[in-house]
Amino acid sequence: MKVAIGLSGGVDSAVAAHLLLEDGHEVTGIIMRLKPGDSSSDDIADAKAVAKHLGIELKVLDLRDEFREKIVLPFCGEYANGRTPNPCIECNALIKFGAMLNYALESGCDRIATGHYAGITADNGLYQLNKTDSPKDQSYFLYRLNQFQLSHIVFPIDSMTKQDTRRIAAQAGIPVAVKKDSLEICFVPDNNYHGFLSSMGITSEPGNIIGTNGEILGKHNGITGFTVGQRKGLGAYGKPMFVTSINATDNTVTIGEEGSQYSCGLTADRPSFISGSIPSEPFRAKVKIRYRAIEQPCLITPFENGFRVDFDEPQRSVSPGQSAVIYDGNTVIGGGRIIKQIN
Repeated sequence: MKVAIGLSGGVDSAVAAHLLLEDGHEVTGIIMRLKPGDSSSDDIADAKAVAKHLGIELKVLDLRDEFREKIVLPFCGEYANGRTPNPCIECNALIKFGAMLNYALESGCDRIATGHYAGITADNGLYQLNKTDSPKDQSYFLYRLNQFQLSHIVFPIDSMTKQDTRRIAAQAGIPVAVKKDSLEICFVPDNNYHGFLSSMGITSEPGNIIGTNGEILGKHNGITGFTVGQRKGLGAYGKPMFVTSINATDNTVTIGEEGSQYSCGLTADRPSFISGSIPSEPFRAKVKIRYRAIEQPCLITPFENGFRVDFDEPQRSVSPGQSAVIYDGNTVIGGGRIIKQIN
């Protein structure tokens, strides 16, 4: 089978390529140029070193304009509207398994592979996205994938641990075997969100920090510097205080005492379900409200262009802009963008 492997310059995708070759596939590497100027050059150099070591062709796919339009600008817009976005989810759906998948298929490949830790199974012609036992499981970031995309994707390292991946890389002599993981958003230099947003022309005016009853407690320097659940950087109030909501319309940041950061539920828009059909009736499942969270049991009630989640137990720091991802056991059902907490 002809498989295009998305090489990022990191160890995960390098090992995925190595495993594909061991399985006898015809493999071609693709690295995406996403960031402005030459800021991708180090990763491209590493990907070239991996491709050379493995003896495969590497193609550089320039997607900078599309990445800026579909990922970077909406990311900035979300912050300007008081939400905390997760651009990796959009990038997976629109860029990695959108533009790069299309390019691979047009180039004559049968499948595309990446170094994601997730699983795909098929049952009676319906593809499922599955959570794996790996501590690095990344199924949360992939809930927007559709049936066509899943039918053309391979995840060679699906349930492996990071230690397994690095061990295989070292044994195979792969050049990036000890390269550190990138933990930040790839297009935000030095993880400096405020500086990046300012460079993109996104600035916010000073405004009021208010209490849960609307009383003015202090001043802030701009809503883009805050996220729901935040504790640090709020000032001294004689007791721990937490951000409970951000209102872009009146430029306020609401804070409250311990306990006020919990929500009984949420509403979400932009629903995306793996099966391709949105459920019509309420159903029980589990929902994860951020990547590092644990899935929580709840009742999910679909409505036009979204769904409501009522948790069995209140959840901490439900953040508009993040994704609510729905699980049935280890199977990802779908998800949506959180737009409002329910208190």
